[in-house]
Amino acid sequence: MGKSKPIDQYQWWKRLRESRYIRFTLLAIMGVLLYILMLGNIIPDKIDIQLSQAIEQDIRSPITVEHKAATEERRKEAVAAIGPVYDLKQEYSQNQVGKVTDIFELIRQVAADYEAEQEDLRKQQEELEEGEELEVEIPSEEEVREEQLAYIHETLAIGTSNDLSDETIVTLLESSDSQLQIAQEATANAVFDIMNEQISIRDLGEKKDQVEDSIDLPTLSNRLVNAMKEIASFAIIPNYIYDADQTEQLRQATAESIEPVLIREGQLLVKEGEIVNHDVYEQLRLVGLLDDEINLYPYIGLAILVILIMSVIGYHINEAKTSLQHNNSHLVMFTLIFVLTVILLKVFSLLESLAITGLGYAVPVSVGAMLLTLLLTKRVAVFMSFILAIIGSIFFNQEAAGSFNFTYGLYLFFSSISAAFFLGESNQVSRILRAGMYVSLVNILTVVSLLFMKVVPSGWVEIGMHVGFAWLSAFIAAVLTLGLLPFFEAGFGIISTTKLIELSNPNHPLLRKILTEAPGTYHHSVVVGNLAESASEAIGENGLLARVASYYHDLGKTKRPHFFIENQMKMDNPHDKISPQLSTTIITAHPYDGADMLREHKMPKEIIDIAEQHHGTSLLKFFYHKANQDSETQLPETQFRYPGPKSQTKVGSIVQIADSVEAAVRSISKPTPDKIVNLVRKIIKDKLEDGQFDESDLTLRELDQVAISICETLKGTFHQRIEYPDDEKKKGDKKNENDD
Repeated sequence: MGKSKPIDQYQWWKRLRESRYIRFTLLAIMGVLLYILMLGNIIPDKIDIQLSQAIEQDIRSPITVEHKAATEERRKEAVAAIGPVYDLKQEYSQNQVGKVTDIFELIRQVAADYEAEQEDLRKQQEELEEGEELEVEIPSEEEVREEQLAYIHETLAIGTSNDLSDETIVTLLESSDSQLQIAQEATANAVFDIMNEQISIRDLGEKKDQVEDSIDLPTLSNRLVNAMKEIASFAIIPNYIYDADQTEQLRQATAESIEPVLIREGQLLVKEGEIVNHDVYEQLRLVGLLDDEINLYPYIGLAILVILIMSVIGYHINEAKTSLQHNNSHLVMFTLIFVLTVILLKVFSLLESLAITGLGYAVPVSVGAMLLTLLLTKRVAVFMSFILAIIGSIFFNQEAAGSFNFTYGLYLFFSSISAAFFLGESNQVSRILRAGMYVSLVNILTVVSLLFMKVVPSGWVEIGMHVGFAWLSAFIAAVLTLGLLPFFEAGFGIISTTKLIELSNPNHPLLRKILTEAPGTYHHSVVVGNLAESASEAIGENGLLARVASYYHDLGKTKRPHFFIENQMKMDNPHDKISPQLSTTIITAHPYDGADMLREHKMPKEIIDIAEQHHGTSLLKFFYHKANQDSETQLPETQFRYPGPKSQTKVGSIVQIADSVEAAVRSISKPTPDKIVNLVRKIIKDKLEDGQFDESDLTLRELDQVAISICETLKGTFHQRIEYPDDEKKKGDKKNENDD
């Protein structure tokens, strides 16, 4: 019972560490921290200021907003500037000429009717003289004239107006037909000419005078000319008429065409020393700089942005084929690197307030990409370059809260992504420093490009400051990477290249233990390392990890070294004296004994897993068949299989193949290339059919590449010896023995 409690506690911690709630908690912590750090760059500073107060510093607008009052005022001014719209009625010219013609035709008709009546009266008078009984009443000339005037005025009132004087009508009635014809044509022409001009109400009197002046016929009597002038003046009317509908439409279109008055982001609202008037105060209120109300929109917008960023990060973590997908320890490390880089961005963005030209470009954002590339994968580093560029473009928006500084965003992106590309997967000191030099070159080119693309080119001093800080950024990043890398490797058990090289040192205590206590196993492990390294590199895996893991994979054999054939030198095989079942128990224990010993020495998890899984659930065929020969009943295979688990990684499966191949090839009496190839492919085929690669994602193509690589390595190891002539047989035999 005393031992079960630690085991239970270990299992509880393991379940907690692998819980998905831990992943959600880490993402939530990242999101909350990011929200807090970005809040100051989103919420504009409030200003406690009153009307008629002097400003102590320049104030710029943090956002772009419409000044609705100014827009409305500008629209009113534009509408007021639009005068009434008039429409020139071209058809009025013909209409008025027609009215002039109608007047003269009416006069002719009345005159003709008068002549006809006079003719009838004469005939009646003649009949009166012949017949005494007839009595004819002849109206006087005054009565006839009054009747004619009444008729003409009545007729003109229906068609036009009653503006013609009696004098004019009488004059026309007394004129001859030829005189009327001349008067009609002259009057109509004068009216036509004037009516073709633009006549407004204001111009009407002038145009009437003009048409009267244009009528001057010496061949006609003054009396008739005056009558013509009165008719012409009567016919002149306004033809340039106010159009209310078009006026309203024009004013509406003008109001709609007025662009809104915008207070632009970064616009200078008031200069230092100026007095705050009502207009400036209203602008400060519109952009949210006055401490008179709380605007929740920036808070909500920032929360949405942070949720989007964390959702993208979470999706990448869960979907990308990296260790972050299933290793919470690596996720914690990723979180720390992310937080560290974000804090660096925030600190350097605050340092810009020192007003040192180009100081912001000294931010060592590439340290995050370097650490992620070395400790995780380049894929994660490239992904984070995009995210950090977005975050940095908000941190460096010093002029306008809530905006994005895309200049810094581009710089941060190229600086970060170049670190991932140039660093590769090596973390040697020289490699990190060399990558820092390349990053500094990219930083300088990016800064120069951004400066030269400005409308107003910067001076050489300013360019030099920017270039110097861009170089400093890469240098600081390289130094920080070198300083922080050992802490992350030790704290999270990351198996870096440097760590692998350290573990491959023959003076390592565990390797010396294998060498001294199980020398045959040590030699076997070295050969397995050679095979596994070349095979891993053939399919793009970590060859150094395969080699080092091979060195330690049989560490468990040191517990009972003489029970393994490679360590049985000039001694009896102890398995001959015990049962196959006991032999199986001893043999199958060595992977787990080795894993326990590796855990005690705080070895990296990858090496522990390979040592524990390098036999998977393979069958010990020798002891299985031996036990069945001694037993009357068929024994189940499960009693003679390794407990597992099967290899979970490609490197682990390759070590398993190399381990089996090396042991099998040593058993060939006279190895030839064909024998080696056939043996290697048979071993791989048997393990494939036995399901030993089911959990390692090895493809058939990769298995073929592994087989080819192992065969090539073995052919170099088991090369053919030189055959010497018979007369030098003794000397040659002695030389061959020395070579062996």
